[in-house]
Amino acid sequence: MDTDHIREALPHYLAILVLVAVVITVLREFVAGLSFWIELVIVMILVFVYQAVVLWLGVAPSRWER
Repeated sequence: MDTDHIREALPHYLAILVLVAVVITVLREFVAGLSFWIELVIVMILVFVYQAVVLWLGVAPSRWER
């Protein structure tokens, strides 16, 4: 197991988790009746946008830059 990669990527995974939780919570407060599938699409968009932004800023883990 590559523990260096895990230590390097862990802050990003935690940031994605917090970002998704906050966005979904806010959406549930303001938009009643969001279906699971819409939430899933929103999560996927957030993950891909996060990765693109982190790569663009140059702070991505080395494995994401491949």
